[in-house]
Amino acid sequence: MVALEEVEGSLLQKPSDAAHEVPSRSSSAYRPLNSFALDKQRSYKQQYGDMYFLRLTKIKPAVDQVAATAWDGTTVGDEEVQRVDRVLDVRQGELCYVTGTVYMEMPLKPNILEDVSKDRWISAPISTPKYFSDDDQIMLEDESGRIRLVGDILKTVQLVTGCIVGVMGTENSNGEFEIIDIKFPDLPPQPERWSLSNPVSDKSKTKDEDEEMTDASDKKKGNKKIAVVSGLSFSGTDASYALELDLLLEYLLGEALGSSGQIDVSHISRLIIAGNSISTTDRQPAAADEALPEKKGQKKYGYDASAYNPLPSQLFDAFVAELLPSIPVTMLPGARDPANASYPQQPVHPAMFPAARAYTRDPAAPVDQPGWFDTVTNPWEAELEGWRVLGTGGQNVDDVFKYVGSDDRLGMMEAMCRWRCCAPTAPDTLCKHTSA
Repeated sequence: MVALEEVEGSLLQKPSDAAHEVPSRSSSAYRPLNSFALDKQRSYKQQYGDMYFLRLTKIKPAVDQVAATAWDGTTVGDEEVQRVDRVLDVRQGELCYVTGTVYMEMPLKPNILEDVSKDRWISAPISTPKYFSDDDQIMLEDESGRIRLVGDILKTVQLVTGCIVGVMGTENSNGEFEIIDIKFPDLPPQPERWSLSNPVSDKSKTKDEDEEMTDASDKKKGNKKIAVVSGLSFSGTDASYALELDLLLEYLLGEALGSSGQIDVSHISRLIIAGNSISTTDRQPAAADEALPEKKGQKKYGYDASAYNPLPSQLFDAFVAELLPSIPVTMLPGARDPANASYPQQPVHPAMFPAARAYTRDPAAPVDQPGWFDTVTNPWEAELEGWRVLGTGGQNVDDVFKYVGSDDRLGMMEAMCRWRCCAPTAPDTLCKHTSA
């Protein structure tokens, strides 16, 4: 007979009268900023051109400062570089630098004129996961005009439509601007910790003083963590990920862990669900129904209600409701979630969560006092444990991914931080509200 080695832990043990220490969940100091909430009375009269002008006006001073620090007084071939204020002021043969908005002329990018002429196509166009190709042209524009950018340095940097850059070079005989160097606004100065609210931790520590990170349970104020998940994709037809979702639920609740693991999980003070919680998989007909002739349901407002499958939202609601008594949850909508498609996406309505909405904010409570279950916008900005945090559902990264040849999404996120713009391709290829 094989003797099993006894392993200490809190799972699969015989009943005992000994007292067990039950870890408590770390508290969460959280304040949503509601920076991307749209007015209920939305206006659609504003044009997208104002959005580009405002972006250039806001970011251009930072680019000019970086460019002036790097290039003022620079001499190339006995010629000193000069600054010009507008693209239209660039002169052929003169070494200068100018700031403007990048525009990518890409043959594979969607074209509204082609969409209008779809009816005359013999076959549908071939969809591509990327707009990037060798025939792309890079332009620099401002309120005065546009000029084409050329140069080998363009192959070493990531550029997409909408980012603000400063370029140094000279205009050639073909009317193109040959770049010698390029500058970005770079990372902005970060706000101080606890700049918007008062700390709830040790009062004897200052804002800039680091807290000691130890594993002792009596000092777990400095051990707080945040769990971030995305793409849960609850489906009414595909149960292939049901086991993984159950394991995630049990892990966050500490039910699938020993005593040491439960202490580690208790340091997770908040769960952030970053988009795509609902799967868009079409409902599959039952085998008995496949042989029957297809019935056309009555459509109201162009929608067939019989095709709606409520199971994915019900499963997600049950998942969140089981978590909420133990851990606060912040939920961002994604591309496949029941929210508006244009940026910024507004919070998913609480009516979608019959069980979890009991933990949402009281309508009579102040806006800056969120509930245990906080459905927020996408993008989303908040103060977590005194640190300013910006999060998105991923559509902005997915759209930038189509513009560049690289597959490094982490590098794209870093580039957006250095561009000081979280959605540079909006509204060109990323749908965006005119007043946001």
